[in-house]
Amino acid sequence: MQFFNTFIYIKKTMQKRKLGKTDLELTTVGLGTWAMGGPWEFGWGPQDDNEAIGAIIAAMEAGINWIDTAPAYGLGHSEELIAQALKQSRYKPIVATKCGILWNEKKQKITCLKKESIRQECINSLKRLNVEVIDLYQMHWPDPDADVEEGWAEMLKLLEEGKVRYLGVSNFNVRQLERVRKMGTVSSLQPPYSMLHRDVENELLKYCARHEIGVIAYSPMQRGLLTGKFNAGYLKTLAPDDHRLRIADFQEPRFSAALELVEHLKKIAKRSNRTCAQLAVSWVLRRPEVTAAIVGARKPEQILETSPASDWNLSKSDIKEIEKLLNEYQKNIS
Repeated sequence: MQFFNTFIYIKKTMQKRKLGKTDLELTTVGLGTWAMGGPWEFGWGPQDDNEAIGAIIAAMEAGINWIDTAPAYGLGHSEELIAQALKQSRYKPIVATKCGILWNEKKQKITCLKKESIRQECINSLKRLNVEVIDLYQMHWPDPDADVEEGWAEMLKLLEEGKVRYLGVSNFNVRQLERVRKMGTVSSLQPPYSMLHRDVENELLKYCARHEIGVIAYSPMQRGLLTGKFNAGYLKTLAPDDHRLRIADFQEPRFSAALELVEHLKKIAKRSNRTCAQLAVSWVLRRPEVTAAIVGARKPEQILETSPASDWNLSKSDIKEIEKLLNEYQKNIS
């Protein structure tokens, strides 16, 4: 009964924002399926499929109306899990996936933006997701950079053919955005954005606002580091193949500096009876240029905890206090 009440509460309060020039109204929190894809070169360690499917269903029941995925997440497995979950649910969420990252026979990541490859990727994703059309199709990385235009041109053809509804990009800078925007409408940009990584604030957000490009921020909780659940002991429990162990944020001096920051953030969140994870997501959503934030989850209870961030608009005083803390964090890692 407690979960049922939670669902009803979130459904009544979850905010939506229009994605760029599209007709897509996204809940400001969306479900990210990177981790639930399971082991691969950039995976998060072992994953239970039943828990993953449960998380997808729980997200939709909670009011989230869109899911973000990619073929690379678990080498196609994340998309397959979404298809399984949709068979068990009455909801039909907006589905966003990507192209441009493949894998070889050794399951190693390779990048390709050649037109034949892009087309085949789209066909494969449609089959794995078991959908007739992909709502938002995104170029995962501008890599190889020299092939960006070729890949985008093929994506525009897929759009014309009705295989996808809208096109977006991920991990692009302003110059790369300008190149593809001249060829056809860019509906969205998916950049990394969190308290610990704010590069998008320099010029990307302003550029997107000027050209009506929706912004879907990923890793707002910085791969779990801003949830308040990490400490030195917990770090040691990560699976040996968890990609986070290779990232600077989870190594010194950044790791200890982040933990110190989180202790202060917990106090701010507690004043509003919220969690640190919700605070991290709400902070990203404070920017009007940001349409929505991708919130990753590996089990139902995780998405039930973080999804209420959608209905929390941070006060000016909270934002000002957090800004001081982030300035101090930067001093500690410089």
